[in-house]
Order: sequence, then structure tokens, then C-alpha cells
Amino acid sequence: MSVQDELERRGVAPAGRDAVLPFAVEPLDVRGRAVMLGPILDRILDRHAYPASVSRLLAEATTLVALLGTSLKFEGRFTLQTTTDGPVSMLVVDFQTPDGLRACAQFDAEAVAEAEARGVTDTPALLGRGHLAMTVDQGAAMNRYQGIVALDGTTMEEVAHQYFAQSEQIPTVVRIAVGEVLDRQPGAAPRHSWLAGGVLAQFLPDAPERMRQADLPPGDAPEGAGEHFVEEDDAWREARALVETLRDSELGDPEMSAERLLFRLFHERGVRVFAPQPLADRCRCSDTRIRAMLKGFTEEERTDMTVDGRIEVTCRFCNTRYDYEAGEF
Repeated sequence: MSVQDELERRGVAPAGRDAVLPFAVEPLDVRGRAVMLGPILDRILDRHAYPASVSRLLAEATTLVALLGTSLKFEGRFTLQTTTDGPVSMLVVDFQTPDGLRACAQFDAEAVAEAEARGVTDTPALLGRGHLAMTVDQGAAMNRYQGIVALDGTTMEEVAHQYFAQSEQIPTVVRIAVGEVLDRQPGAAPRHSWLAGGVLAQFLPDAPERMRQADLPPGDAPEGAGEHFVEEDDAWREARALVETLRDSELGDPEMSAERLLFRLFHERGVRVFAPQPLADRCRCSDTRIRAMLKGFTEEERTDMTVDGRIEVTCRFCNTRYDYEAGEF
């Protein structure tokens, strides 16, 4: 019986686009999440009119945050931010429980155009060198947790693997891909849209010793010192190998659903899915927040912001503009 058949038997609606689908493969002691993004990406990216290479990069980061942020079991925020010296100097993707997702990018338009002209638009080329921070904010009453990963020729998938290896020390595999669709209807202008898919799987056996991984290189080991090696558990080796078989064309297929994807991967072992977690394009900016922010500046700082007696603020995430008389503050 396929995952889709099982859902119909239980009367559960499929996840569809823009929802994260939690799953478990119990014979392999694996739990994870799958996501297929569509309209939410178009809404986030179209309002900024980013170059195609920047849109693709931000879509990858957004897919990763959708997989990671929806794992929060408390009210809070999960934020991914890059700071680098490449053509795309900053990416920020923010997830607010239970479903709010927003994202933006900062880039050098000339450098990006040159990279696109040369056809060098992979993640390492666009980001360059720097670091990526993943921050978990549990609210004012709790301390924030932040994991930092160096960016030096790494992809979003490799970033996720490094993050889990050094921060949570949970065997984890991530696959992410972004695709473009050009819909040509007779008598209408071609319509461009973005699609993205991702799968995150983690090995969580009852016996902790089965999760052992090789130590990360310390960076100061004496010359000739051997690397630490730990043989992978057979169940995790199988699960990881299955996820790594996913092709970009599958993850970016407009006809592919998260349920079908998981069935293709794990039907021989049996995969159980849980209630999907919908995602929403939701910014946290508001008139109240902007006014409070402006009141927090000094009079001199507000004077520097004033043009013809007015202060204009544009949200970098949703492009909403707020316009005020300077005298209000």
C-alpha cells in the first residue's frame, strides 16, 4: 500500500505544496521531514525581483529553514543568516512558529550580473567566504542558541550537515533542490514560477551508542595524526544512502508530492507520515512595531532619517513602506 493509499484510508488530506510533512521509518530508526514549496516561493521572490541566481540561492536557504524551523516544539523563531564577501553578501530567512516564513537577500547587482554572464552561479561562487549562523530564539524568558558554520566553498546541504555534526551531533542527511517552471498557455504571456523540494532524515535509535560519529577534525592535530573513524550503523547507512539517491529533477518536479517522494524512498521498509505542517508567507512588520522602533532612536538619528519633513521606512522582507511625519516622534 502506498503512502497516498494509506492517507486516503485514514481520511488524511495530502500535504500538497507549501507544507512540511513529518515522517518516520521505524525499521531504520529514522525520523525526518519532507517539503515541497511552490506558491510561497513565488510570493517571497517576486516582490523583490531578484536576479534568477539570487532567487535560486534564497529559495535553497528558505527550503532548508522550512525543514529545520518546523522542528521547534515551542513558541519561538529559527533564523538563518549568512555574512560573506561574495556577490550575495547576505541571506536572511526567518521562521516564526507555528508557520510564518519570510526571507530576503542583499547583493551586489553588478557582481551578480557578471557571475551570471560567466555562468558561475553555484552557491560557493555567489556566497564566497564568510559564515552562516543558525539561531534558535525561545523568547525573552530563555537564552538564545546559535550555531555558526564557516562558508568556504560549501553548499546549503553541506552547511546543514556541518551544523548537525558540530551542534546537535545527530546523524543527519539533507537533500535540497530548486527548479524553475515556465508555463506557456495559448494567447497568454509565459508565466514563470519557482519550485523547491527537500528531505531531512535523522538517525534517532533508542540506544545512544548507535549514533556515534567520527570526531570533527580539531584543526591543531600534529602532522601525521590519523583521523578518528567510527563505523556507521547499518540502519543509518541504508537510510542515508536512500536519501542521497534523490535527484534534483525529482525534488523540482511539479507533479511530485511529498508523499510520493517518501514512498519512492522507503516503501520497502515502510514509512509512516504525520499531519502536515502548513507554511505561510508572513512578515512580522507592522505600524506598531515600526513606530516603536523609531521612538527608540535618538532625536539626532531621526533627523538623519528625515527627508522633507517625513520619515520613510521600507521592510526589507516584504517591501511594505511606512511613511510618517517626522514631528510625530
